[in-house]
Amino acid sequence: MRILVVFSHPVEESFGAAVYRRLLDGLARAGHEVRGLDLYAIGFDPVMSAEERRHYHMPELNAVRVREQLDHVRWAEGLIFVYPTWWYSLPAMLKGWIDRVWVPFVTFDLPEGRQPVRGRMQNIRLLGGISTYGSPWWWVRFVIGDPGRRIVMRGIKPLCHARCRTFWLGHYRMDSSTPESRAAFLARVDRLAARL
Repeated sequence: MRILVVFSHPVEESFGAAVYRRLLDGLARAGHEVRGLDLYAIGFDPVMSAEERRHYHMPELNAVRVREQLDHVRWAEGLIFVYPTWWYSLPAMLKGWIDRVWVPFVTFDLPEGRQPVRGRMQNIRLLGGISTYGSPWWWVRFVIGDPGRRIVMRGIKPLCHARCRTFWLGHYRMDSSTPESRAAFLARVDRLAARL
């Protein structure tokens, strides 16, 4: 399977970066064709310009500045996000990538009348996320509602293949994690990569 892993963390020596590298290695060992997209390393600009916003609803024009990113998304059969949850949601860099790259007429069709948005990313049959959280899982899920996960699973998933498989993996209480908890989580990433 062709899998695109989108990573967002500014610190190269972070635990998130270790998760990203472990996932890339594990997917490659499992025989997948993998592309890693480190948004900070490539210097992606998450800010949508006024011109981009003016062209957002215009076919072709809305894709001009993000064509290379769209080529990655079109190439992928699997899409996995790896990021830290900050203030209960996606880092601004990753949210900006979604805002700028997932444009109408390429990744989805705008709704007509009372119809919902129609997805165009039928190539994507696997969607997942791996995130670190400072809070305990019950707080994130039941009190806050896990906005980052909802954006991926409720926002992006409907744009993918109707039978798109999904998964989510979280390391909770990251602020009080231990070397043992982090090692155990990396082992979970290994197991995940091996079974995908």
